[in-house]
Amino acid sequence: MKSAVETLNPTRVRLSIEVPFEELKDSLDAAYKKINQQVTVKGFRKGKIPARVIDQRFGRGAVLEEAVNDALPKFYTEAVNEAEIDVLGQPEVDITELKDGETLNFTAEVDVRPSIEIPDYSGIEVEVDAVEVSDEDVDKAVTELRERFASTSPVERAAEDGDVITIDLEAKVDGEVLEDGVASGVSYTIGSGELLDGIDDAVKGLEAGGEATFTSELKGGSAAGKEAEVTVKVTQVAARELPELDDEFAQLASEFDTLEELRADSRKRLENMKQYDQATQAQERVLEKLLELVEVPVPEKLLEDEVNTRKHNLEHHQLGQMGLDLEKYLEIQGKTAEEFDTETKDAAVKGIKTQFVLDELVKREKLNVNQEELTEHLMRRAASSGMSPDQFAQAVVEGGQVPLLVGEVARGKALAVVVEAATVKDTNGEVIDLDDDEDETAAAPAEDAPAASEETPAEAEEKTEG
Repeated sequence: MKSAVETLNPTRVRLSIEVPFEELKDSLDAAYKKINQQVTVKGFRKGKIPARVIDQRFGRGAVLEEAVNDALPKFYTEAVNEAEIDVLGQPEVDITELKDGETLNFTAEVDVRPSIEIPDYSGIEVEVDAVEVSDEDVDKAVTELRERFASTSPVERAAEDGDVITIDLEAKVDGEVLEDGVASGVSYTIGSGELLDGIDDAVKGLEAGGEATFTSELKGGSAAGKEAEVTVKVTQVAARELPELDDEFAQLASEFDTLEELRADSRKRLENMKQYDQATQAQERVLEKLLELVEVPVPEKLLEDEVNTRKHNLEHHQLGQMGLDLEKYLEIQGKTAEEFDTETKDAAVKGIKTQFVLDELVKREKLNVNQEELTEHLMRRAASSGMSPDQFAQAVVEGGQVPLLVGEVARGKALAVVVEAATVKDTNGEVIDLDDDEDETAAAPAEDAPAASEETPAEAEEKTEG
């Protein structure tokens, strides 16, 4: 076999491959054997039909077609390996010449990973939010904890903001009661915004036994997105009673003996959260700066596939779970279809560039992933997918996606190298040392990473079901 490579552009090549006919022998033998098992010729046992009879009865062309289809992937792979090119996606194959007994010539056009030069990135400087926790932040955190320990008691008065009411609901669309539009004994906190738009105004001022009707757009169910006439009946009004903010509350709600210790712990937790957010912000901004420094051509076919994958994931998986279609989603977001397409394409371009650049850094820095790092990343991915670590790991292994997770961790480590070399200052002008935070965030470098390459078997299954 002979092959030659022609560079069509920085992200696409054409392979021209010449195969001497004798190298098709194994594929021809396999073709005759396959046809033998599929056809019946009177006078011959199944599977024992001579090649010359198959040629006469079914045509030599059918045998050659079967043999070429069998041989093409093998010779294509050999040519790719021989040329040492990093191909992306499936090739477009064109058979240019097939002479029985002489030669098989074909071309294969395919996208390739572009050659990328990573410049010196040590001069990157970014600014991030300062880690500042105010007394008001602590007050809010303690108040939220206090509300979780609130008790309720029935009252004989009109419902007010903050009350917990028990209600019966009935929804009609076009005058017809929906099969899934009736509910009884629903508990609802007025002002929480957890049910239907307009319900707060409808129930405020009603006592137990009171009833009101209002119009609202249904968020889920068989008539999601449609306007419904909703009748709500209040069966009970209960007032929420918050515990006193004292040492007794601290002992009830935490492992601490005093309210002061509880407040100190809340402050520390808030600081840790803000430090994590700060590290994530630093990664995102350093990545933006890095991408600005590097010229990265994007393969057109890869970009097209990535955009389609992102749209499919959104429409058939994420929005499907929320009972929305794309049109309704765009209406809620206040975007036109053109704006959505532009944003999706921009995100796909950024994701592809991010992966190319970080993969190049992994190779340049000779970064490896150990078992402990892979296990920690797997645990995080399992938690975000809602699966147990064992279930997630089994899905990944069975789907042959372990290299995908290894790549994610490696790219995270590559970004951490760049962040470490960069100068990160907060809004107060203080230089930030992110060494303690990078281990926790390094495995997830960019939210815009390619959807197709970031999808595990478990997530693909969810997408298909959605």
